[in-house]
Amino acid sequence: MHVISVNVSAARPIEIGGRTELTGIGKRGVAGPVEAHALGLAGDEQADLSVHGGLSKAVYAYPVEHYAFWQTVRAQAGVMGWGESLPHGFMGENLTISGLLEAQVCVGDVLRFANCELAVSEPRFPCFKFNAVMGFNQASKLMVSSGWCGFYLAVRVPGTLAAGEAFELIHGPRHVGIAELFRSRRAAHR
Repeated sequence: MHVISVNVSAARPIEIGGRTELTGIGKRGVAGPVEAHALGLAGDEQADLSVHGGLSKAVYAYPVEHYAFWQTVRAQAGVMGWGESLPHGFMGENLTISGLLEAQVCVGDVLRFANCELAVSEPRFPCFKFNAVMGFNQASKLMVSSGWCGFYLAVRVPGTLAAGEAFELIHGPRHVGIAELFRSRRAAHR
C-alpha cells in the first residue's frame, strides 16, 4: 500500500446550471512532503464545510484502482478522449492511494505513514458538484452504484505525507466497514 499522489487545491468557482458554485474537486499533485494537520493538508481548501472538511473529514483518500473505470465512462459520455488519462486528484481526493480499497477498511482503522497517522472516519458521498466536474449527469449515480466512493480520514498524529510513501493499515475495532456504511446510507436515501 502506498501513496501515488498527494493533491491539494484552492476552492475555485465553476458554473452549474447557470449558477456559480465553489468547489475543491479537481485537486492537483504536489511535489515533496505536505504538512497534515488537524483540519487537513497545507495548501488545500474545501468549498462547503458542511459536507467536506473538519476534524473527521480532514483528508480524503481515493484508490487509483478505480481511475480506469472513470476514464472509460467519461470517454463513453464524450467528455474526454479514449486514450486520455485523468490526473491524480481529479476525483477531489487529497491522497491517491494504491493497494487499499473501500471494502478493506473500517471506521477506526489507522493508516500509519512514516511521519503521520490518519484514522478512517467515513465514506465520501457525492454531491451535485461531482456531476459538473466529471462532465456528465450520471457520475454521482455511478459512484453510488459502484460503491467506489473513497473514504475520509481524520488526522490522528500530525506530520507530513509525500507521493511514493508506503503506509500500513492498523485495524481498529472492525465494527463498521466503509463499503457497508456507504451501502446503508445509500439505501436510507432512496
